[in-house]
Amino acid sequence: MPLKVYQSLWATEQRRPGIPERPVSERFDKVKAAGFDGMAIDLGAMDIEAARTTVPEFARTGLGGLLTAFPRSIEELRPALHLAKDIGSPFVVVIGQVMPLAVAEMVPVIEAWMRIGREEGVPLQFETHRNCITNDMFATLLLLDAIPGMRLAADLSHYVVDREMMLPISDAYQAHVTRLLERSDSFQGRIGNRCQVQLPLHFPQHRPWIEVFRDWWRRGFALWQAQNPGDADCIFLCELGPRDYAITDVNGEELSDRWEEALLMRRWAGEEWDAALAAKTLTPGMARAV
Repeated sequence: MPLKVYQSLWATEQRRPGIPERPVSERFDKVKAAGFDGMAIDLGAMDIEAARTTVPEFARTGLGGLLTAFPRSIEELRPALHLAKDIGSPFVVVIGQVMPLAVAEMVPVIEAWMRIGREEGVPLQFETHRNCITNDMFATLLLLDAIPGMRLAADLSHYVVDREMMLPISDAYQAHVTRLLERSDSFQGRIGNRCQVQLPLHFPQHRPWIEVFRDWWRRGFALWQAQNPGDADCIFLCELGPRDYAITDVNGEELSDRWEEALLMRRWAGEEWDAALAAKTLTPGMARAV
């Protein structure tokens, strides 16, 4: 039951004005050399035609593929699923850009995307993300109640900001997070607080939030391990975004080294995965009580 840690191609961007990005092939090589298991392609950061040019890089480097889609209509998801097959993505993370106001109107949208996923033979996970159909934690919880087959990709940094969670995390929010983790099939690495979605990881004032997120990852891993067979792979995606996700100083320079932070986060995720494996008595029912 291995944990596979991926890096995001988007997260390898620097976005320094006047300085060209390093070639995609070099970024693939760096991720491979660092020992990551795969690379994730984000269709919110590049269009599908540009994304198709990365297909040979997966074959060349042997990195696993993962795709995040931002469909603006029901049928727009389909070509993203075709690309996912080309890069060997085991599932597609959906950040749906069809956003009805009412949960009752969201349900048929989610169900339609799930139907397309079944037709194409590609499992879907809906990311807990802002500015999409799962923008709000409470609405997402209602969607989970209404659609038993709906599965999530957990990036809880978005919901900490969405709900302006304060420390210590309340029992009510802990219970909500547990419900999300019970339905999550992959996990994303970013640490936020109630006002900022992506915090520098070496600043001492952020340690309490690091502890919160590491605890959530461990709980999520334990729930995943209880729900999946021993030979299944769990994917943890390091996704520390470039500016404006990354906080910058007065000169527009980032306050931290996101590459080093990704390596650190990979280590933390491995430690929490091992801790969850060691606590084999943890069950979904017990997790709510912890």
